[in-house]
Amino acid sequence: MVWIQGLHVIFVVTWFAGLFYLPRIFVYYAQAEDDTTRTTLAIMARKLYKFVTPLMMLAVILGLWRLSYALDYYLSSLWMQLKLLGVVCLLAYHVQCGRYVARINGGDDSKSHVFYRFFNEVPVLFLFAIVLLVYVRPA
Repeated sequence: MVWIQGLHVIFVVTWFAGLFYLPRIFVYYAQAEDDTTRTTLAIMARKLYKFVTPLMMLAVILGLWRLSYALDYYLSSLWMQLKLLGVVCLLAYHVQCGRYVARINGGDDSKSHVFYRFFNEVPVLFLFAIVLLVYVRPA
C-alpha cells in the first residue's frame, strides 16, 4: 500500500508540474508577436499536454487504487469528499487546458495574456486546498 501511495504522490506532483507550466505557455503564446514564436509555443503546448495526460491518468488510477483499501471510511469522510471534488475540478481544468491547446494549435485562440495569467493560478488554489485537506483532515 505504501508503494501505491508513494507512486500516487509522484504522479500527482508530475501532473501538477504540467498544470503549472502549460498555462504559462499559453501566457507566452498570447504575448508573442511573431508567427514563428507562436508556432513554437503551440507545438510546445501540444507536446506537453500529450506528455502530462498519461501522468494525470496514472495519478487518478493509483489514487482510486489507494482509495479502495478503505473505501467505506474514505467515502464517509467529509475531507475526502472535498478532496475528490477538488480532483474532479482539476480533471475539468486539465480538459479545458486541452481545449486551449487545440485552439492555439488551430490558430483561433483569442484569449489575452491577462486571462491566461489568472487561469494559470487555478491549480495553485486546488493544490493548497487538497494538500491541506489530506494532512489536516478536518472533521
